[in-house]
Amino acid sequence: MFESFIKRLFSPEPETLPQPDARLALAALMVRVARADQHYHAPEAAEIDRLLSQHYELSAEEAAALRAEAEVLESEAPDSVRFTRALKQAVDYEERAWLFEALWSVALSDGRRAHEEDQVLRLVASLLGVRDQDSALARQRVQRRAD
Repeated sequence: MFESFIKRLFSPEPETLPQPDARLALAALMVRVARADQHYHAPEAAEIDRLLSQHYELSAEEAAALRAEAEVLESEAPDSVRFTRALKQAVDYEERAWLFEALWSVALSDGRRAHEEDQVLRLVASLLGVRDQDSALARQRVQRRAD
């Protein structure tokens, strides 16, 4: 279903993704983090929908549809390394910085901090060029909002 999109995303030098593809790729990374602990539940899906709706000014139905597409894309994407490398090259830093805070929000949305999600987030931070300090600050902002 997403074969041509994945080929473009994983090309040796990915071009800047058009907005719909960038949205889909970023949503798929959120799904990847949510699935990292093998427990992908309703609170995580709802948080992904909320973030997509808020950030991209989508209706609830549009955000849910985007997440559903992202779930399929994430399951077809071969690995995080090539996935995030392509995103780093194709999506500007400001969007990646927003994404990283969103990833922490998704990871913590089920009320627990899973070791597997932490591992994926550390890998993703490195691959996206997000400094450890920025990652920690993003996590702290998310935790403060949750309190």
